[in-house]
Amino acid sequence: MEVKGNAGSDFDGEFETPIYLEDLHDEEEYPPHLNSNKKRQQGRCLVFNMAPGRHDRLAVLSLAILAAVLLIVDISLGVHYSKLTDTHLTTDDVERIENELNKLQDTYTTAIKTMTDARHQLDNEMSRQTPTNWELEHQQRIKSGYEEEIDEMTVAIASMKSQLLVLRDSCRYCPMGWVFINSACYYFSSSNRDGTRTWQKAREFCQDDGGDLVILDSKDKENSTVNALRNPVRGFPSSDGFWIGLKLIHRERTWKWRDGTSMAEGYWDDSEPTDSSGDDCANVYPRQNYFKAWRSGGCGNGRRWICEKAPTAVN
Repeated sequence: MEVKGNAGSDFDGEFETPIYLEDLHDEEEYPPHLNSNKKRQQGRCLVFNMAPGRHDRLAVLSLAILAAVLLIVDISLGVHYSKLTDTHLTTDDVERIENELNKLQDTYTTAIKTMTDARHQLDNEMSRQTPTNWELEHQQRIKSGYEEEIDEMTVAIASMKSQLLVLRDSCRYCPMGWVFINSACYYFSSSNRDGTRTWQKAREFCQDDGGDLVILDSKDKENSTVNALRNPVRGFPSSDGFWIGLKLIHRERTWKWRDGTSMAEGYWDDSEPTDSSGDDCANVYPRQNYFKAWRSGGCGNGRRWICEKAPTAVN
């Protein structure tokens, strides 16, 4: 058999299909010019050039892929049936397996239904529990309010008890209207009864009662005096300042107490005392931080005041 083609040439997308003369029709079906060459072409094959298009190439590729898939499926089925043959499964075995699967399916369905019912029951219980939770939260808020009131009342009772002790000692050691603090008698002026006075007039008031403006020359006296001003039982407004026995001596540029001693330690507020060309005197405020309770001000301003004097012994 001889194949007609271009040997050694590159493949250009065309392929040659051999057709044997024995497969052709009889000579009379071909034109005369082909019959004259018939003997010469016997034993040989005719080659027709076929140039398939893009669709023909895709079809060939699809057929090749389909053949490969069919081969893989055939091999897989063969292995599968071979395993079935090896395990010697019978019809009874298949039925038993099917029954077991049905039982498992029923168990699974029952479990799902049970879980769904339990979920619905839980949702219902949570819905009924919601108002109870609201009420509990409300009661807890009320309880917190009561606890805060109890704490406040406890503090007030303790303060009253301490005041009772002070008042008892005051009655023993101090005149009416004076308070016994730090082993001395103190008088806190009342704006309603005494009004306000200048620093000098306030000092004269104290002297008329046998005392003088208070000297706060120690931390303990400063602390107890400021705490007494902050005591709500006395009802002192937190914004009021009270004259104390401290004054600026301009010719010496020194703060001195009313007994002539120089101030050793001051409890001034921030940016105090201010620099003034006039007479400056000190006043104390009911501040929580008693280390910053002093301010300076003009001695001629009207303010409340604090007197101090020695206690009177009572048998």
